[in-house]
Amino acid sequence: MIFVDTSRGHRFPWYVRLFFWNQRRRYGSVLEPARLSGRTPKVFAALATLYGALDRRASPLAPALRSLVTVRVSQINWCAFCVDINSATVLKRGVDSGKLAELPVYEDSTKFSEQEKAALAYAEAMTWSNRQTTAKHFARLRAHFNDDAIIELTALVAFQNMSSKFNAALGVEPQGFCAVDAKPARSDD
Repeated sequence: MIFVDTSRGHRFPWYVRLFFWNQRRRYGSVLEPARLSGRTPKVFAALATLYGALDRRASPLAPALRSLVTVRVSQINWCAFCVDINSATVLKRGVDSGKLAELPVYEDSTKFSEQEKAALAYAEAMTWSNRQTTAKHFARLRAHFNDDAIIELTALVAFQNMSSKFNAALGVEPQGFCAVDAKPARSDD
């Protein structure tokens, strides 16, 4: 249930409308989080710019890995919209649905590489409020990533936490991009 509604007649600035046009072309409709943040254009512009910087082609993190991380963070934060759209992106980036289904139990799955497990464990440590990152996380990460990639991963996880918490708090519902359960399978460790 969405808690803040944006009327269809709301007047957005031209640059926000241009972004909406691109979303309609890409997704078939405007994304509800964009309509919400677009009500405060400076916030919208900052979020769009940050997302663009993190999801660029020249990122040191592979596109499929970035998407797996965003889905896992979204699952933990109970953001059904984010799980929906990011799961669809994972599949578009070549990850099979069986691997996506095993994401909540990635540590015990043979479908995930050690690099993916290191990144996901780090993302979970950053996301669960009862955990912190440790030297063990960094040792695992350094076996696969240089410091610049670790910084980028950290920024990606921080952004996805902000995005998924924004959407979950406002009650943004899935828009039907992918049918995946938004609940995390486990919260131990």
